[in-house]
Amino acid sequence: MTYRAGRRSQPSQVRATTFRSRWRGLDPEEVYAYLRRLADELENLRRAERIAHAEAERIRQDLRQWQTRHARCWCVASSRRTPNRGPW
Repeated sequence: MTYRAGRRSQPSQVRATTFRSRWRGLDPEEVYAYLRRLADELENLRRAERIAHAEAERIRQDLRQWQTRHARCWCVASSRRTPNRGPW
């Protein structure tokens, strides 16, 4: 999926007619330029995926820590409960 004229094109929209034809096939410069754009976009998507995965893992770790810290909040003796039913 590359950007053409400010919009993203879908793979199904890419046809051989996308490139100028020359004698014996397509214009190699256009094809290689297109492949470079695809490679750049794929690298950007992979980088964004790695960042999102790292952020999700950080959030999972924080949630586990929060759950561990607050697991005892529900097991407070009724004599020690405050009006909001928590330990504090």
